[in-house]
Amino acid sequence: MDDRPLRLIAASPVDQLARTIEALLVVASQPLSLDELAEAVQDDPERVATALSLLGERYREGRCGIVLEHVAGGYAFRAAREAAEACMRLFERPTERGLSQAALETLAVVAYLGPVTRPEIARIRGVAADSAVASLAERGLIAEAGRESGAGGAVRYRVTALFERVFALESLAALPRLDDLGGEPDAIRERLLAVAEARAS
Repeated sequence: MDDRPLRLIAASPVDQLARTIEALLVVASQPLSLDELAEAVQDDPERVATALSLLGERYREGRCGIVLEHVAGGYAFRAAREAAEACMRLFERPTERGLSQAALETLAVVAYLGPVTRPEIARIRGVAADSAVASLAERGLIAEAGRESGAGGAVRYRVTALFERVFALESLAALPRLDDLGGEPDAIRERLLAVAEARAS
């Protein structure tokens, strides 16, 4: 039996780095990329990646109340699935409440074709997009991305990092491929709506 006196054991450098990164992720309001974390801790990206792997194992689904995920091009904590219902009762989450069919369709158009203007969205959907665009912008799922050239150019919209986080996407490249899209607005409309509904379910 080891009868050495109890004493504090100094953590390994990677353990210390992991704790610092853990704190950064807790206080961050949005996912932090590997480069952002490396810059904040003033350490090598490879060591930061090692520390993230350590945290990923510590905070994996089914082990803790929070989970470390790679989403929206960075790393962030989220509530574990088993705790999600309780969290929703505690906080009102307008960005995660059910989206209407019009909002889902508009969101899919912006995700796949953005930056895109309201007139372009309306042309694809076949109906006015003002209400859906305003609702999605209010929820923080889309944002302005400049204007078309020329005087009075229409505002262009793109999806945000919050969209990627809500839909658990590492980046927009993770969206399902739509290589078989036809050129007709009706075909585009049907395909984009189907994908949006699938991602939200």
